[in-house]
Amino acid sequence: MELHQQVESLLAQSPRTRPRDAARQLGVSEAALVASAVGRTATRLRPAWTELFRGFETLGEVMALTRNEAAVHERRGRYERVQLPEGAPVGGAFGEEIDLRLFPRRWHTVFATERAGHRAIQLFDHQGEAVHKVHLGETSDLGAFEALVNSLRDPDQTPFWTPGLETFPADPDDGELDAATFCDAWAAMGDPHHLHGLLRAHRVSRRRALQLIEGVHAHRLPTNVSGPLLQAAAEAQTPIMVFVGNPGCVQIHIGTVSRIKAVGEWMNVLDPRFNLHLREDLVAEAWRVRKPSAEGWVHSVELLDHKGEVIVLFFGKRKPGILERSDWRDLLARLPQR
Repeated sequence: MELHQQVESLLAQSPRTRPRDAARQLGVSEAALVASAVGRTATRLRPAWTELFRGFETLGEVMALTRNEAAVHERRGRYERVQLPEGAPVGGAFGEEIDLRLFPRRWHTVFATERAGHRAIQLFDHQGEAVHKVHLGETSDLGAFEALVNSLRDPDQTPFWTPGLETFPADPDDGELDAATFCDAWAAMGDPHHLHGLLRAHRVSRRRALQLIEGVHAHRLPTNVSGPLLQAAAEAQTPIMVFVGNPGCVQIHIGTVSRIKAVGEWMNVLDPRFNLHLREDLVAEAWRVRKPSAEGWVHSVELLDHKGEVIVLFFGKRKPGILERSDWRDLLARLPQR
């Protein structure tokens, strides 16, 4: 039985199965699953990334989705102020609601899909993992969607997917490193955006960095801290920043949250414009971290998985040149300790 037939059989038996889960049940990547529908409910698009994201600006209001293994970030709004020069390693979309940091070297394949009246554009990495998805809604511009798909339609419309080749940076060696020296380097960063450069310079992973600064600039929290944090932010209507990403895209919510609901292993924000779905059982470490800035220390809560990869980052709402909010610091001080 061909893959598309297996997919249709599975969905006929379990219509509410999500594509990511269906792919795992069938032992394939999600990109391969979507590709199997090319010529039916999917269209392969050319990897013209700048043209693609500029096209997103024409779609009107949509829902942007970025996820990793343990968290899903969904934000309704418009793509605005897209900055993605041709060939650039980094770009972004800087709208009031859809706020993204983009890393196109991690991207490989993109499809437009249409099933049961639902339209989307889905972007995948070299291993077939979803990087970013754009889902159209009732008020989205269908004409603009069709024009974008037609303009980017790939001549290759075969229903197959082949993994890409990607050169990954060398893994940090996490070798011998003096904690006091690294703490001094951490405090001298000058800006939280310099973190990745600091980690590269010292060839240290984020998890190892937090271990080195533990007790000075980082303190462990209970792994289920997301519930108390989100509930406290909702009750006080403290505006926060929620970062969820993967190697190809980071998506950011800036604002308040209101409806917090735990369902099984999932901790959820279920607001009209913003949804967060977080698998608390996949959180291996939780940290309260401070980083230096020109305006003083900036504090975050950082959740890592068992591999040491970031699941989600929480900050108080802030902009450069403005002091960190006192209500965010008060909220952090009230969080349960490990």
